[in-house]
Amino acid sequence: MYRKIIVAVDIAQLDKGERILRRAATLLSDGGIILLINVVEDLPGYLVSDLSVEMTVKARQEAEEMLIALKAKAAVPANIEICQGSPAREILGVAQEEQADLIMIASHVPDLSNYFIGATADRIVRHATCSVLIDR
Repeated sequence: MYRKIIVAVDIAQLDKGERILRRAATLLSDGGIILLINVVEDLPGYLVSDLSVEMTVKARQEAEEMLIALKAKAAVPANIEICQGSPAREILGVAQEEQADLIMIASHVPDLSNYFIGATADRIVRHATCSVLIDR
């Protein structure tokens, strides 16, 4: 069993997030902690000048509201954290900072773009210093 589990959720795929959150609860040791996180990606530099800061603030607020609703729907106790930046880098950073035992993340079926760019789940598997569970 695990004492600290990071559950990374893409708010565009809340159904997968709910599934892995419920699985995390079954893997958690007594007294353990689940940290439910979402990463709001930074906008490319050429867009930043045209868009207001309010958009980023609104995206963070919406992500937090969705994670609160997800946590309530799944009926799983978890702490919520919203990060901003590169998803893989932020998830790995939180896992290291929190000394997580496990990172859980959903993945889609890979396509050709994954071989050139690399998906978030792929990067996490390659660079994590703790166990990683990928859900398909």
